[in-house]
Amino acid sequence: MESSGKAPALKISEIFLSLQGESSRVGLPTVFVRLTGCPLRCVWCDTAYAFSGGQTMSLPEVLAEVATHDVARVCVTGGEPLAQPACLPLLGALCDAGHAVSLETSGALDIGQVDARVARVVDVKAPGSGESDRNRWQNLALLTVNDEIKFVLKDRSDYEWARQLIVERQLAALCPLLFSPVDGELAAATLADWLLADRLPVRFQLQLHKILWGKLRAR
Repeated sequence: MESSGKAPALKISEIFLSLQGESSRVGLPTVFVRLTGCPLRCVWCDTAYAFSGGQTMSLPEVLAEVATHDVARVCVTGGEPLAQPACLPLLGALCDAGHAVSLETSGALDIGQVDARVARVVDVKAPGSGESDRNRWQNLALLTVNDEIKFVLKDRSDYEWARQLIVERQLAALCPLLFSPVDGELAAATLADWLLADRLPVRFQLQLHKILWGKLRAR
């Protein structure tokens, strides 16, 4: 699809309908708008195909494509969606169109200008990602109970790092917290046992889409 030339334009990797695989919205039918590009290179990234390529679409074209799926919930993801300035007007336009909108972001970029109606799922990068020095800690003060913090953990060291961070920064008082194991690196049952032993106030989650459809269709 060619862009109409009207600003703002976005580079889109894909738009598709699936079940939300993560967060408190897990299992709900959701339209995913995946933006191309990401300034981070997490060692366990499972969407590296979104680093480049895609097609340029105008904002009206994106909204029209989303509308064809006839689903209320929309998740804007990447890559890192906030790396594209036009992501901000996209989020607002989706809300204006009546969608329940969530944003999946690495947490490395400023979330302060995101429309207040959007639920922000902020990924705090643990050391095992190779990108923990990219965490933008100022974002934590901007979070509300409508948002969520996600930790993707590769090993015991990542877990202990996240556990300490929760205590030191009192993250449980900010918003819901999500813990996920890196697929193929940390056994899900092992992480579950650690959480139970420590009684951490977090939600354990697996990537539902991978359980249902496997890595080839993982979104």
